[in-house]
Amino acid sequence: MSDRSAVDSPHRSTVTSETSAEQNKHARRFGLPIATALVMGNIIGGGIFLLPASVAPYGTISLVAFGILTLGAIALALVFGRLARRHPQTGGPYVYARAAFGDFAGFLAAWSYWITAWVSNAALAVAAVGYLDVLIPVHESKAATIAAALTLQWLPALANLAGTRYVGAVQLVATVLKFVPLLLVAVGGLFFFDSANLGPFQAGDGGALGAVSASAAILLFSYLGVESAAVSAGEVRDPRRNVGRATVLGTLGAAAIYLLGTVAVFGTVAHDRLVDSSAPFSDAVNAMFGGSWGGTAIACMALVSMLGALNGWTLLSAQTPYAAARDGLFPKVFAHKRRGVPTVGVIVTVILASLLTVYNYTVGTEGVFEILVLVTTFTATVPYLLSTAAQIYFLLSGRSERVDRGRLVRDGVLAAAAFGFSMWLVAGSGYAAVYQGVLFLFAGVLVYAWMSARKVRRETSEGASDGTLDGAATGTAGVAPGGASERVNSGVRA
Repeated sequence: MSDRSAVDSPHRSTVTSETSAEQNKHARRFGLPIATALVMGNIIGGGIFLLPASVAPYGTISLVAFGILTLGAIALALVFGRLARRHPQTGGPYVYARAAFGDFAGFLAAWSYWITAWVSNAALAVAAVGYLDVLIPVHESKAATIAAALTLQWLPALANLAGTRYVGAVQLVATVLKFVPLLLVAVGGLFFFDSANLGPFQAGDGGALGAVSASAAILLFSYLGVESAAVSAGEVRDPRRNVGRATVLGTLGAAAIYLLGTVAVFGTVAHDRLVDSSAPFSDAVNAMFGGSWGGTAIACMALVSMLGALNGWTLLSAQTPYAAARDGLFPKVFAHKRRGVPTVGVIVTVILASLLTVYNYTVGTEGVFEILVLVTTFTATVPYLLSTAAQIYFLLSGRSERVDRGRLVRDGVLAAAAFGFSMWLVAGSGYAAVYQGVLFLFAGVLVYAWMSARKVRRETSEGASDGTLDGAATGTAGVAPGGASERVNSGVRA
Protein backbone atom coordinates (compact mmCIF):
# COMPACT_ATOMS: atom_id res chain seq x y z
CA MET A 1 0.00 0.00 0.00
CA SER A 2 1.38 3.41 -0.94
CA ASP A 3 1.92 6.19 1.57
CA ARG A 4 -0.92 8.11 0.03
CA SER A 5 -3.46 5.34 0.32
CA ALA A 6 -2.29 4.59 3.85
CA VAL A 7 -3.07 8.13 4.95
CA ASP A 8 -6.03 9.01 2.80
CA SER A 9 -8.14 5.88 3.22
CA PRO A 10 -9.25 6.65 6.79
CA HIS A 11 -10.01 10.21 5.77
CA ARG A 12 -12.09 9.03 2.85
CA SER A 13 -14.17 6.99 5.25
CA THR A 14 -14.53 10.03 7.48
CA VAL A 15 -15.72 12.11 4.57
CA THR A 16 -18.19 9.41 3.61
CA SER A 17 -19.60 9.21 7.11
CA GLU A 18 -19.93 12.99 7.33
CA THR A 19 -21.50 13.15 3.88
CA SER A 20 -24.11 10.62 4.97
CA ALA A 21 -24.78 12.53 8.19
CA GLU A 22 -28.23 13.66 9.18
CA GLN A 23 -29.81 15.64 6.34
CA ASN A 24 -33.22 17.10 7.14
CA LYS A 25 -35.00 20.40 7.00
CA HIS A 26 -32.88 21.71 9.90
CA ALA A 27 -29.46 20.46 8.74
CA ARG A 28 -28.01 21.79 5.52
CA ARG A 29 -24.49 21.97 4.14
CA PHE A 30 -22.97 25.38 3.52
CA GLY A 31 -22.45 26.51 -0.05
CA LEU A 32 -19.66 28.86 -1.12
CA PRO A 33 -21.54 32.10 -0.22
CA ILE A 34 -22.32 31.01 3.35
CA ALA A 35 -18.85 29.51 3.86
CA THR A 36 -17.36 32.83 2.71
CA ALA A 37 -19.72 34.73 5.03
CA LEU A 38 -18.59 32.49 7.90
CA VAL A 39 -14.96 33.46 7.28
CA MET A 40 -15.70 37.17 6.88
CA GLY A 41 -18.09 37.26 9.82
CA ASN A 42 -15.58 35.63 12.16
CA ILE A 43 -12.67 37.80 11.06
CA ILE A 44 -14.64 41.04 11.31
CA GLY A 45 -15.89 41.32 14.87
CA GLY A 46 -16.01 44.62 16.71
CA GLY A 47 -12.36 45.57 16.60
CA ILE A 48 -12.65 47.30 13.24
CA PHE A 49 -14.63 50.11 14.85
CA LEU A 50 -11.63 51.06 16.99
CA LEU A 51 -8.71 50.11 14.74
CA PRO A 52 -8.20 53.50 13.01
CA ALA A 53 -7.87 55.29 16.36
CA SER A 54 -5.65 52.53 17.76
CA VAL A 55 -3.02 52.88 15.03
CA ALA A 56 -3.36 56.64 14.43
CA PRO A 57 -0.63 57.53 17.00
CA TYR A 58 1.94 55.84 14.74
CA GLY A 59 0.95 57.84 11.66
CA THR A 60 -0.10 56.66 8.23
CA ILE A 61 2.91 54.33 8.20
CA SER A 62 0.56 51.94 10.01
CA LEU A 63 -1.04 51.30 6.60
CA VAL A 64 2.25 49.70 5.56
CA ALA A 65 1.94 47.29 8.48
CA PHE A 66 -1.65 46.61 7.43
CA GLY A 67 -0.49 45.73 3.93
CA ILE A 68 2.21 43.35 5.19
CA LEU A 69 -0.22 41.66 7.56
CA THR A 70 -2.77 41.28 4.78
CA LEU A 71 -0.23 39.41 2.67
CA GLY A 72 0.56 37.13 5.62
CA ALA A 73 -3.13 36.47 6.26
CA ILE A 74 -3.72 35.63 2.59
CA ALA A 75 -0.75 33.23 2.65
CA LEU A 76 -2.27 31.55 5.71
CA ALA A 77 -5.65 31.40 3.96
CA LEU A 78 -4.09 29.73 0.91
CA VAL A 79 -2.34 27.18 3.13
CA PHE A 80 -5.63 26.31 4.82
CA GLY A 81 -7.19 25.93 1.40
CA ARG A 82 -4.46 23.50 0.30
CA LEU A 83 -4.74 21.53 3.54
CA ALA A 84 -8.51 21.31 3.19
CA ARG A 85 -8.13 19.77 -0.27
CA ARG A 86 -6.03 17.01 1.27
CA HIS A 87 -8.09 16.59 4.47
CA PRO A 88 -11.65 17.92 3.91
CA GLN A 89 -13.02 16.99 7.34
CA THR A 90 -14.53 18.92 10.23
CA GLY A 91 -11.85 20.04 12.65
CA GLY A 92 -9.46 22.00 10.44
CA PRO A 93 -6.16 22.55 12.30
CA TYR A 94 -6.84 19.57 14.56
CA VAL A 95 -7.17 17.25 11.57
CA TYR A 96 -4.03 18.58 9.88
CA ALA A 97 -1.84 18.47 13.01
CA ARG A 98 -2.98 14.95 13.89
CA ALA A 99 -2.47 13.63 10.36
CA ALA A 100 1.09 14.98 10.29
CA PHE A 101 2.35 14.60 13.84
CA GLY A 102 0.01 12.23 15.68
CA ASP A 103 -2.57 12.37 18.43
CA PHE A 104 -0.73 14.63 20.85
CA ALA A 105 -0.20 17.45 18.34
CA GLY A 106 -3.81 17.09 17.21
CA PHE A 107 -5.04 17.32 20.79
CA LEU A 108 -2.98 20.46 21.45
CA ALA A 109 -4.51 22.09 18.36
CA ALA A 110 -8.04 21.13 19.46
CA TRP A 111 -7.50 22.11 23.10
CA SER A 112 -5.97 25.51 22.37
CA TYR A 113 -8.58 26.32 19.72
CA TRP A 114 -11.42 25.42 22.08
CA ILE A 115 -10.02 27.69 24.81
CA THR A 116 -9.73 30.50 22.28
CA ALA A 117 -13.34 30.08 21.19
CA TRP A 118 -15.18 30.16 24.48
CA VAL A 119 -13.06 32.87 26.12
CA SER A 120 -13.34 35.00 22.98
CA ASN A 121 -17.12 34.53 23.00
CA ALA A 122 -17.27 35.93 26.51
CA ALA A 123 -15.13 38.89 25.46
CA LEU A 124 -17.29 39.55 22.39
CA ALA A 125 -20.44 39.55 24.49
CA VAL A 126 -18.95 42.01 26.99
CA ALA A 127 -17.82 44.30 24.17
CA ALA A 128 -21.23 44.04 22.47
CA VAL A 129 -22.94 45.22 25.66
CA GLY A 130 -20.87 48.39 25.42
CA TYR A 131 -22.39 49.14 22.01
CA LEU A 132 -25.86 48.06 23.16
CA ASP A 133 -25.63 50.64 25.96
CA VAL A 134 -25.60 53.37 23.31
CA LEU A 135 -29.02 52.20 22.13
CA ILE A 136 -30.53 50.90 25.38
CA PRO A 137 -28.92 52.08 28.65
CA VAL A 138 -28.07 48.93 30.58
CA HIS A 139 -24.87 49.83 32.42
CA GLU A 140 -26.81 51.66 35.14
CA SER A 141 -27.80 48.27 36.55
CA LYS A 142 -25.38 45.38 37.06
CA ALA A 143 -28.22 42.86 36.77
CA ALA A 144 -29.34 44.40 33.46
CA THR A 145 -25.77 44.39 32.17
CA ILE A 146 -25.29 40.70 33.01
CA ALA A 147 -28.70 39.83 31.51
CA ALA A 148 -27.82 41.67 28.31
CA ALA A 149 -24.43 39.95 28.00
CA LEU A 150 -25.95 36.51 28.58
CA THR A 151 -28.73 37.19 26.07
CA LEU A 152 -26.17 38.18 23.44
CA GLN A 153 -24.39 34.86 24.04
CA TRP A 154 -27.41 32.58 24.15
CA LEU A 155 -29.24 33.95 21.09
CA PRO A 156 -26.47 32.76 18.71
CA ALA A 157 -26.25 29.51 20.67
CA LEU A 158 -29.98 28.90 20.14
CA ALA A 159 -29.55 29.61 16.43
CA ASN A 160 -26.81 26.98 16.38
CA LEU A 161 -28.91 24.44 18.26
CA ALA A 162 -31.70 24.95 15.73
CA GLY A 163 -29.48 23.45 13.03
CA THR A 164 -26.85 24.33 10.43
CA ARG A 165 -29.58 25.66 8.14
CA TYR A 166 -30.29 28.47 10.59
CA VAL A 167 -26.63 29.02 11.44
CA GLY A 168 -25.91 29.66 7.77
CA ALA A 169 -28.93 31.94 7.35
CA VAL A 170 -28.04 34.04 10.39
CA GLN A 171 -24.40 34.25 9.32
CA LEU A 172 -25.26 35.36 5.78
CA VAL A 173 -27.74 38.00 6.94
CA ALA A 174 -25.40 39.32 9.66
CA THR A 175 -22.47 39.54 7.25
CA VAL A 176 -24.52 41.46 4.68
CA LEU A 177 -25.95 43.79 7.32
CA LYS A 178 -22.50 44.72 8.60
CA PHE A 179 -20.66 44.53 5.28
CA VAL A 180 -22.90 46.97 3.40
CA PRO A 181 -22.75 49.89 5.88
CA LEU A 182 -19.05 49.37 6.55
CA LEU A 183 -18.36 49.37 2.83
CA LEU A 184 -20.57 52.45 2.48
CA VAL A 185 -18.47 54.30 5.05
CA ALA A 186 -15.23 52.99 3.55
CA VAL A 187 -16.07 53.95 -0.04
CA GLY A 188 -18.14 57.04 0.81
CA GLY A 189 -15.30 58.37 2.90
CA LEU A 190 -13.08 58.49 -0.18
CA PHE A 191 -15.36 61.21 -1.64
CA PHE A 192 -14.85 63.34 1.48
CA PHE A 193 -11.15 62.51 1.70
CA ASP A 194 -8.90 65.42 2.68
CA SER A 195 -5.16 64.79 2.72
CA ALA A 196 -4.76 67.54 5.32
CA ASN A 197 -6.38 65.20 7.85
CA LEU A 198 -3.76 62.48 7.44
CA GLY A 199 -1.19 63.94 9.76
CA PRO A 200 2.46 62.82 9.64
CA PHE A 201 3.54 59.70 7.78
CA GLN A 202 5.47 58.63 10.87
CA ALA A 203 4.53 59.97 14.28
CA GLY A 204 6.86 59.58 17.23
CA ASP A 205 10.61 59.12 17.49
CA GLY A 206 10.90 55.31 17.36
CA GLY A 207 12.01 55.06 13.74
CA ALA A 208 10.15 53.61 10.76
CA LEU A 209 10.78 49.97 11.67
CA GLY A 210 9.68 50.55 15.24
CA ALA A 211 6.48 52.28 14.10
CA VAL A 212 5.61 49.46 11.71
CA SER A 213 6.27 46.82 14.37
CA ALA A 214 4.31 48.68 17.05
CA SER A 215 1.27 49.22 14.84
CA ALA A 216 1.52 45.65 13.58
CA ALA A 217 1.32 44.38 17.17
CA ILE A 218 -2.08 46.07 17.44
CA LEU A 219 -3.29 44.92 14.03
CA LEU A 220 -1.96 41.36 14.17
CA PHE A 221 -5.09 39.84 15.62
CA SER A 222 -7.45 41.49 13.17
CA TYR A 223 -7.25 38.44 10.91
CA LEU A 224 -7.94 35.72 13.49
CA GLY A 225 -10.69 33.59 12.01
CA VAL A 226 -9.21 32.82 8.57
CA GLU A 227 -9.48 29.12 9.46
CA SER A 228 -13.27 29.25 9.93
CA ALA A 229 -14.25 27.41 6.73
CA ALA A 230 -11.54 24.78 7.28
CA VAL A 231 -12.77 24.05 10.82
CA SER A 232 -16.31 23.51 9.47
CA ALA A 233 -15.22 21.66 6.31
CA GLY A 234 -17.50 18.72 7.12
CA GLU A 235 -20.51 21.04 6.82
CA VAL A 236 -19.37 22.62 3.53
CA ARG A 237 -20.57 21.27 0.19
CA ASP A 238 -17.68 20.01 -1.95
CA PRO A 239 -15.10 21.00 0.72
CA ARG A 240 -12.06 20.16 -1.41
CA ARG A 241 -13.12 22.93 -3.76
CA ASN A 242 -15.13 25.38 -1.66
CA VAL A 243 -13.15 25.58 1.61
CA GLY A 244 -10.10 27.04 -0.10
CA ARG A 245 -12.16 29.45 -2.16
CA ALA A 246 -14.24 30.59 0.82
CA THR A 247 -11.13 31.08 2.95
CA VAL A 248 -9.38 33.25 0.36
CA LEU A 249 -12.50 35.20 -0.65
CA GLY A 250 -13.49 35.81 2.97
CA THR A 251 -10.00 36.98 3.89
CA LEU A 252 -9.80 39.28 0.86
CA GLY A 253 -13.24 40.72 1.66
CA ALA A 254 -12.27 41.40 5.26
CA ALA A 255 -8.96 42.91 4.15
CA ALA A 256 -10.74 45.25 1.73
CA ILE A 257 -13.07 46.46 4.48
CA TYR A 258 -10.20 46.93 6.92
CA LEU A 259 -7.94 48.83 4.54
CA LEU A 260 -10.60 50.99 2.87
CA GLY A 261 -12.25 51.76 6.20
CA THR A 262 -8.99 52.78 7.85
CA VAL A 263 -7.97 54.97 4.90
CA ALA A 264 -11.41 56.60 4.81
CA VAL A 265 -11.31 57.43 8.53
CA PHE A 266 -7.75 58.73 8.25
CA GLY A 267 -8.85 61.08 5.47
CA THR A 268 -12.07 62.37 7.05
CA VAL A 269 -11.12 62.84 10.71
CA ALA A 270 -8.31 65.22 11.63
CA HIS A 271 -5.28 63.34 12.96
CA ASP A 272 -5.07 65.15 16.30
CA ARG A 273 -8.74 64.36 16.93
CA LEU A 274 -8.49 60.80 15.70
CA VAL A 275 -5.69 59.96 18.14
CA ASP A 276 -8.04 60.62 21.08
CA SER A 277 -11.21 59.29 19.46
CA SER A 278 -13.19 56.52 21.17
CA ALA A 279 -15.49 56.06 18.16
CA PRO A 280 -13.54 56.82 14.96
CA PHE A 281 -16.19 55.52 12.56
CA SER A 282 -18.84 57.63 14.28
CA ASP A 283 -16.60 60.68 13.96
CA ALA A 284 -16.07 59.87 10.28
CA VAL A 285 -19.83 59.59 9.62
CA ASN A 286 -20.47 62.85 11.44
CA ALA A 287 -17.70 64.56 9.44
CA MET A 288 -19.13 63.29 6.15
CA PHE A 289 -22.83 63.95 6.69
CA GLY A 290 -22.99 66.31 9.65
CA GLY A 291 -25.07 65.97 12.80
CA SER A 292 -24.40 63.60 15.66
CA TRP A 293 -26.31 60.52 14.55
CA GLY A 294 -23.12 58.67 13.63
CA GLY A 295 -22.74 57.20 17.11
CA THR A 296 -26.12 55.48 16.96
CA ALA A 297 -25.53 54.20 13.43
CA ILE A 298 -22.11 52.79 14.26
CA ALA A 299 -23.43 51.21 17.46
CA CYS A 300 -26.04 49.35 15.40
CA MET A 301 -23.39 48.19 12.92
CA ALA A 302 -21.06 47.07 15.68
CA LEU A 303 -23.84 45.16 17.45
CA VAL A 304 -24.80 43.32 14.26
CA SER A 305 -21.12 42.64 13.54
CA MET A 306 -20.52 41.13 16.96
CA LEU A 307 -23.69 39.04 16.89
CA GLY A 308 -22.58 37.63 13.55
CA ALA A 309 -19.15 36.86 14.97
CA LEU A 310 -20.71 35.20 18.03
CA ASN A 311 -22.91 33.09 15.76
CA GLY A 312 -19.94 31.86 13.74
CA TRP A 313 -17.56 31.37 16.66
CA THR A 314 -20.20 29.43 18.59
CA LEU A 315 -20.32 26.90 15.75
CA LEU A 316 -16.51 26.73 15.51
CA SER A 317 -16.19 26.29 19.28
CA ALA A 318 -18.08 23.00 18.97
CA GLN A 319 -16.58 21.68 15.73
CA THR A 320 -13.01 21.06 16.89
CA PRO A 321 -14.00 19.19 20.11
CA TYR A 322 -16.45 17.20 17.97
CA ALA A 323 -13.68 16.05 15.62
CA ALA A 324 -11.36 15.23 18.54
CA ALA A 325 -14.12 13.35 20.39
CA ARG A 326 -14.71 11.12 17.35
CA ASP A 327 -11.07 10.09 17.60
CA GLY A 328 -11.25 9.48 21.35
CA LEU A 329 -9.21 12.56 22.31
CA PHE A 330 -12.10 14.53 23.84
CA PRO A 331 -14.94 13.14 25.97
CA LYS A 332 -17.28 11.08 23.83
CA VAL A 333 -20.27 13.28 24.66
CA PHE A 334 -18.78 16.03 22.44
CA ALA A 335 -19.26 13.77 19.42
CA HIS A 336 -23.06 13.96 19.68
CA LYS A 337 -24.54 15.75 16.69
CA ARG A 338 -28.12 16.86 16.08
CA ARG A 339 -29.43 18.78 13.09
CA GLY A 340 -25.90 18.95 11.76
CA VAL A 341 -24.57 20.73 14.87
CA PRO A 342 -22.43 19.28 17.74
CA THR A 343 -25.02 20.23 20.35
CA VAL A 344 -23.08 19.28 23.48
CA GLY A 345 -20.09 21.32 22.35
CA VAL A 346 -22.32 24.35 21.75
CA ILE A 347 -24.00 24.02 25.17
CA VAL A 348 -20.77 23.45 27.12
CA THR A 349 -19.06 26.34 25.34
CA VAL A 350 -21.85 28.84 25.95
CA ILE A 351 -22.11 27.78 29.61
CA LEU A 352 -18.36 28.29 30.15
CA ALA A 353 -18.48 31.65 28.38
CA SER A 354 -21.52 32.67 30.45
CA LEU A 355 -19.82 31.73 33.72
CA LEU A 356 -16.74 33.73 32.77
CA THR A 357 -18.91 36.71 31.87
CA VAL A 358 -20.83 36.60 35.16
CA TYR A 359 -17.55 36.23 37.05
CA ASN A 360 -16.17 39.29 35.30
CA TYR A 361 -19.15 41.46 36.18
CA THR A 362 -19.80 40.25 39.73
CA VAL A 363 -16.24 40.03 41.04
CA GLY A 364 -15.15 43.10 39.14
CA THR A 365 -11.75 41.66 38.28
CA GLU A 366 -11.41 43.39 34.93
CA GLY A 367 -7.67 42.82 34.97
CA VAL A 368 -8.14 39.05 35.17
CA PHE A 369 -10.64 39.10 32.32
CA GLU A 370 -8.34 41.19 30.12
CA ILE A 371 -5.47 38.80 30.83
CA LEU A 372 -7.61 35.83 29.79
CA VAL A 373 -8.58 37.58 26.57
CA LEU A 374 -4.95 38.37 25.85
CA VAL A 375 -4.04 34.73 26.47
CA THR A 376 -6.47 33.67 23.74
CA THR A 377 -4.46 35.65 21.22
CA PHE A 378 -1.63 33.24 21.94
CA THR A 379 -3.73 30.08 22.10
CA ALA A 380 -5.27 30.98 18.72
CA THR A 381 -1.85 30.90 17.08
CA VAL A 382 -0.98 27.38 18.29
CA PRO A 383 -3.29 25.73 15.72
CA TYR A 384 -1.92 28.08 13.05
CA LEU A 385 1.67 27.08 13.76
CA LEU A 386 0.81 23.38 13.85
CA SER A 387 -1.18 23.63 10.60
CA THR A 388 1.53 25.44 8.67
CA ALA A 389 4.14 23.05 10.06
CA ALA A 390 1.92 20.16 8.91
CA GLN A 391 1.79 21.63 5.41
CA ILE A 392 5.59 21.95 5.35
CA TYR A 393 5.84 18.35 6.55
CA PHE A 394 3.50 17.10 3.82
CA LEU A 395 5.48 18.98 1.17
CA LEU A 396 8.90 17.77 2.34
CA SER A 397 8.03 14.17 3.18
CA GLY A 398 9.05 12.92 -0.26
CA ARG A 399 5.65 11.96 -1.65
CA SER A 400 6.12 13.17 -5.22
CA GLU A 401 2.73 11.80 -6.27
CA ARG A 402 1.03 14.58 -4.31
CA VAL A 403 2.66 17.64 -5.84
CA ASP A 404 4.67 18.44 -8.93
CA ARG A 405 7.90 20.38 -8.62
CA GLY A 406 6.42 23.72 -9.63
CA ARG A 407 3.59 23.40 -7.12
CA LEU A 408 6.03 22.23 -4.46
CA VAL A 409 8.01 25.47 -4.74
CA ARG A 410 4.88 27.62 -4.74
CA ASP A 411 3.24 25.84 -1.82
CA GLY A 412 6.52 25.77 0.08
CA VAL A 413 6.90 29.55 -0.19
CA LEU A 414 3.30 30.06 0.93
CA ALA A 415 3.71 27.68 3.87
CA ALA A 416 6.94 29.40 4.96
CA ALA A 417 5.24 32.82 4.75
CA ALA A 418 2.23 31.56 6.71
CA PHE A 419 4.50 30.04 9.36
CA GLY A 420 6.35 33.35 9.68
CA PHE A 421 3.03 35.18 9.98
CA SER A 422 1.96 32.79 12.75
CA MET A 423 5.24 33.32 14.60
CA TRP A 424 4.68 37.07 14.30
CA LEU A 425 1.28 36.56 15.94
CA VAL A 426 2.96 34.77 18.84
CA ALA A 427 5.53 37.55 19.22
CA GLY A 428 2.78 40.16 19.15
CA SER A 429 0.97 38.45 22.01
CA GLY A 430 3.57 39.67 24.47
CA TYR A 431 5.61 37.85 27.11
CA ALA A 432 2.84 37.70 29.71
CA ALA A 433 0.30 36.22 27.27
CA VAL A 434 2.74 33.59 26.02
CA TYR A 435 3.67 32.65 29.60
CA GLN A 436 0.06 32.30 30.73
CA GLY A 437 -0.94 30.63 27.46
CA VAL A 438 1.68 27.94 27.94
CA LEU A 439 0.17 27.22 31.36
CA PHE A 440 -3.21 26.72 29.67
CA LEU A 441 -1.58 24.28 27.23
CA PHE A 442 0.14 22.38 30.05
CA ALA A 443 -3.23 22.01 31.81
CA GLY A 444 -4.42 20.33 28.63
CA VAL A 445 -1.59 17.79 28.85
CA LEU A 446 -3.27 16.27 31.91
CA VAL A 447 -6.55 16.02 30.01
CA TYR A 448 -4.72 14.35 27.12
CA ALA A 449 -3.13 11.82 29.47
CA TRP A 450 -6.56 10.89 30.83
CA MET A 451 -8.26 10.64 27.42
CA SER A 452 -5.33 8.80 25.81
CA ALA A 453 -5.23 6.25 28.65
CA ARG A 454 -8.97 5.63 28.26
CA LYS A 455 -8.53 5.19 24.53
CA VAL A 456 -5.74 2.64 24.86
CA ARG A 457 -7.64 0.77 27.59
CA ARG A 458 -10.72 0.61 25.38
CA GLU A 459 -8.71 -0.62 22.38
CA THR A 460 -7.03 -3.25 24.55
CA SER A 461 -10.40 -4.39 25.85
CA GLU A 462 -11.80 -4.61 22.35
CA GLY A 463 -8.73 -6.56 21.23
CA ALA A 464 -9.19 -9.02 24.07
CA SER A 465 -12.85 -9.54 23.24
CA ASP A 466 -12.21 -10.42 19.58
CA GLY A 467 -9.03 -12.44 20.22
CA THR A 468 -6.53 -9.88 18.82
CA LEU A 469 -5.03 -8.70 22.10
CA ASP A 470 -1.45 -9.54 21.11
CA GLY A 471 -1.71 -7.59 17.86
CA ALA A 472 -3.22 -4.59 19.58
CA ALA A 473 -0.59 -4.59 22.29
CA THR A 474 2.20 -4.95 19.76
CA GLY A 475 0.84 -2.12 17.63
CA THR A 476 0.54 0.21 20.58
CA ALA A 477 3.88 -0.48 22.20
CA GLY A 478 6.07 1.21 19.62
CA VAL A 479 4.10 4.41 19.21
CA ALA A 480 2.66 7.25 21.21
CA PRO A 481 -0.42 6.55 23.33
CA GLY A 482 -2.64 7.54 20.40
CA GLY A 483 -3.12 3.89 19.46
CA ALA A 484 -4.25 2.61 16.10
CA SER A 485 -4.39 5.98 14.37
CA GLU A 486 -0.74 6.52 15.20
CA ARG A 487 0.19 3.33 13.38
CA VAL A 488 -1.30 4.82 10.22
CA ASN A 489 0.76 7.97 10.62
CA SER A 490 3.96 6.10 11.49
CA GLY A 491 3.95 4.59 8.02
CA VAL A 492 4.17 8.07 6.59
CA ARG A 493 6.86 9.34 8.91
CA ALA A 494 9.13 6.39 8.15
